[in-house]
Amino acid sequence: MKRAIPTTVLLATALTATLVTGCGGDANAGDDDGTVTVTVGYQSKTINTVTAGTLLRELGYFEQELKARGAEDGTTYRVRWQDYATGAPITAQMTADKIDIGSMGDFPLLINAARGEQLDRPTRLVSVTGYNPRGGLNTIVTAPGSKLRTLNDLRGKKVSTSVGSAADGTLVRALERAGIDPEKDVRKLNQQPSVGASALRSGSADALSQFVAWPGLLAHQGRARALYDGAALNLPTFHGVTVRERFAEERPAVLEAFLRAQIRATEHLRAEPVAAAESVARATGLPAEVVYLYNGAHGIATFDPTLKPALVDALKKDVPVLASAGLVRDVDVDAFVDDRYLKRAYGPAYPRALAAGAPTSRAEVWFKDGTTRSFASPTALLGAVAAAGDTVRAAYVPDTTTGTSWFADKAVWVADGTKRLPFVTASAADAYTAGHPGARTVPYDQALRGAS
Repeated sequence: MKRAIPTTVLLATALTATLVTGCGGDANAGDDDGTVTVTVGYQSKTINTVTAGTLLRELGYFEQELKARGAEDGTTYRVRWQDYATGAPITAQMTADKIDIGSMGDFPLLINAARGEQLDRPTRLVSVTGYNPRGGLNTIVTAPGSKLRTLNDLRGKKVSTSVGSAADGTLVRALERAGIDPEKDVRKLNQQPSVGASALRSGSADALSQFVAWPGLLAHQGRARALYDGAALNLPTFHGVTVRERFAEERPAVLEAFLRAQIRATEHLRAEPVAAAESVARATGLPAEVVYLYNGAHGIATFDPTLKPALVDALKKDVPVLASAGLVRDVDVDAFVDDRYLKRAYGPAYPRALAAGAPTSRAEVWFKDGTTRSFASPTALLGAVAAAGDTVRAAYVPDTTTGTSWFADKAVWVADGTKRLPFVTASAADAYTAGHPGARTVPYDQALRGAS
């Protein structure tokens, strides 16, 4: 049965229509002096998009590519960067011809595609920024002192999320798998991430379901603890780059220049993950330790621009979720995905890049001198942290079940013989101890002492 469309969704749709009809013009039309302006919409604090947004802007690679392009065609190019909190306003501006290229999460990408078709201003998905093969980029968190421990505890509770976002999709799917009706059994609050974070802190929301980097930020600040790891769904989540079809057709060389710049930014992030995290932290005001949790060498996100079949298949599975909420009718995903420009930007290296998979999660320590060290096991990391004392800046461990990286001091630790096993959530740790006689949860400081 199709769910009733929430009033907040109807209002958001009306706002989008108002923005579209109230704006005119072409984002990349030539200025009076002949300069061509390319407008890029991005989300600075959604740090899974940094290779097409914050980091790319800081590195200046797109401007460099356009300068080289201008030297060939005699055109002067200018880049206008526009920062937003979520993908919805980027879509509104794209369908108003005010933004040429935008980056957003998988669920907003589908809404982007649907709105573009609806308003006869089609858009195309041309690359991926970062992804997690299991869904670990989204997390449901509660207040630190909350008695909520499992998804079942959310019955009758108020949960803040951003309707239509990837985090909302995680919430809906997680609740449905637990036998909980997302519309009837919980009170969903449609809020911007920052508003939801404040609501959680004030107690006006019992839980918060959000996308990168909000869960990690709140956990790092001691303002939240994880209730549900999105990777438990075992469904890929990703962010990607969408472009106005008209722009792509009229200025394909400019789009390819953007994608070459994104590829370069991705290579920089992989080669210099600490420097990239520090750069993004300076630009966004986010703690570098939080940025590194997601974007680090063994972070939650894998940065790879290629349009992998598994991600496209996951996007198709997202359509019914959005349709049941009344956010889209249908989306032709195969028509929306267009890898022609990315293939040309990569050249002969594309097949090999497309075939590459996500790296294996490893425990990692970031020391105050700027160096990092990875470990084969969380137990080995604990021993190193105990020995290093106050020279440790941050320590990260992969969840024993899902592989999702988390702060070592925020993880739920289980002692099982000589092994120390980390989990993102208490419910995952409970499930492990229930199946392993003798295993027990222990505080972080006790886990450290046991490892040393």
